[in-house]
Amino acid sequence: MTVTYWDGKSETYGEGAPQVNIIFKEAVPIKEITNNASIALGEAYMDGRIEIKGDIQTLITAAYENADSFFHNKKFIKFLPKQKHSEKASKEDVQSHYDVGNDFYRLWLDDTMTYSCAYFTNGNTSDLYQAQQDKVDHILQKLNPKAGNTLLDIGCGWGTLMLTAAEKYGLRVTGVTLSQEQFDYVTEQIKSKGLEHIAEVKLLDYRELGDRQWDYITSVGMFEHVGQENLGEYFNDVNRYLTDDGVALIHGITRQQGGANNGWINKYIFPGGYVPGLTENIQHIVDAGMQVSDMEPLRRHYQRTLEIWDENFNEKREAIEKMQGINFTRMWDLYLNACAASFESGNIDVIQFLITKGPSGRVLPATRDYMYQTKSK
Repeated sequence: MTVTYWDGKSETYGEGAPQVNIIFKEAVPIKEITNNASIALGEAYMDGRIEIKGDIQTLITAAYENADSFFHNKKFIKFLPKQKHSEKASKEDVQSHYDVGNDFYRLWLDDTMTYSCAYFTNGNTSDLYQAQQDKVDHILQKLNPKAGNTLLDIGCGWGTLMLTAAEKYGLRVTGVTLSQEQFDYVTEQIKSKGLEHIAEVKLLDYRELGDRQWDYITSVGMFEHVGQENLGEYFNDVNRYLTDDGVALIHGITRQQGGANNGWINKYIFPGGYVPGLTENIQHIVDAGMQVSDMEPLRRHYQRTLEIWDENFNEKREAIEKMQGINFTRMWDLYLNACAASFESGNIDVIQFLITKGPSGRVLPATRDYMYQTKSK
């Protein structure tokens, strides 16, 4: 890469032709970098003090894969102060991200309005809509669902999974979200599809569901938001809400090397976010009295999902700048590229945990074949 400094001098680092040019329009104080490198450099890019010519994902992937980069130097790895995850704080965190507005998300998500990892059954395809539908089917089929049974979707988003479970699989479904925008959208979808008799959505914290139990639980992209100190409680609640021999599919971002957070993403994108480690999650599952029936890493699927999102985002960049402003637009573009790079480098992963309340797999078929056989009510 080539780096052009604030005094006009340029230096090329690495071997071969430069793939990326980083331009510093002004110096970034070293104190800011040592305080928190990810915040300092992220803010400098948002504010236009740094320009990047070339592929941002390639640049960040290189930084993650370089053992000598600041990402791996403990002197620069400092995080924000510990954040509370009370019900009030959790609601504020969720709304700060998801209540940017449905019109914003419509610009770059696919028609399912699904804001989580897709599942590409036919290789590195660009058909995101089909891949999101395939992801929902893949999750529901893992449950081995029986029509008429009940399903709770914790963190239901814009409702694609819960509504598919009702329409296609004949399940009686409950979705919960803390986002007013998502709640309004799902409520409208339930009415327009005529599903009031088997589908409901609630605007509340998942911890407030009382003594009800469900045969199945799904939770996609949720446990990353509950905070490290609440992970145990989260899995205890999954156990509490499951009927005896109930089955849960928990899908979320994790790390195979151990848990972590990121100062810049924590400050600007997901307040209170924490990516738990693989063994950390498994220990909480076991401690909650449940057992793991299956695990599936989908790291490459999320990398491809993010790459398509960023392509869609930049196709609508002018409209987004008018809607949200240039700093927000640069921030979100950096966020999508940074996450894609993190998955590409293996810094983070996304894993589906198939969990049973009772002996592992007792209520499930003995092999995985059933997961790939199309079911419907």
